[in-house]
Amino acid sequence: MIRPRAIVWDWDNTLVDGWPAIQAGLNAALRDAGMAEWNLEEVLARVRHSLRDSFPALFGDRWERARDIFYDGVRATHLAVLRPMPGAAELVRQAAAVAPIAVLSNKAGPLLRAEAASLGWVSLFRSLVGAGDCAADKPNPAPMRVACASCGVPAGGAVWYVGDNAMDMEAARRSGCVPVLLGDAAHDGGPEAAAPTHHFLTAAQMTIALSALAKQAVPG
Repeated sequence: MIRPRAIVWDWDNTLVDGWPAIQAGLNAALRDAGMAEWNLEEVLARVRHSLRDSFPALFGDRWERARDIFYDGVRATHLAVLRPMPGAAELVRQAAAVAPIAVLSNKAGPLLRAEAASLGWVSLFRSLVGAGDCAADKPNPAPMRVACASCGVPAGGAVWYVGDNAMDMEAARRSGCVPVLLGDAAHDGGPEAAAPTHHFLTAAQMTIALSALAKQAVPG
């Protein structure tokens, strides 16, 4: 395992748990459209792509109305229910000692940055790139290039992208970055479906590994 020159992170279910707000907003939009609500397991299993990539297929011609209802629901509660994933605070601080770090999420950019600010984490990251911040969203390579550039390196094999599901690993591979899975991906077919280059079952395990990498020389 070689010390990366930058580490880019997914947000939801990787570093934070904000799913109650996402579920509340989504179910408000589904109710308005006369559709069945989703339980938390369904939300975890089905929410992957950004709103602009997923809502037109889900809601058809009503997708813009659904978007507004969803965002109203999320904004009402997301900062109150937001919690770091177990061990995430120590993990990101250790990662920042190894390499410049950034976030690339399919959460809307303003919501993402508000959540990072509420946790006091903004200063740790070179950038927080969310859905709508670039011409296309993850897994398109464009936002990954922006996140990597903020760390002073091009997207490629010297960069880790850390996420919790197979789509995150796809985003890493499409950008030429190293796919790193954090967690068991039980909501997404397990590690075999994700096929990461590196896999850490817990934040504590990854923190230990990064502590060892911090002792390596910074790659040229």
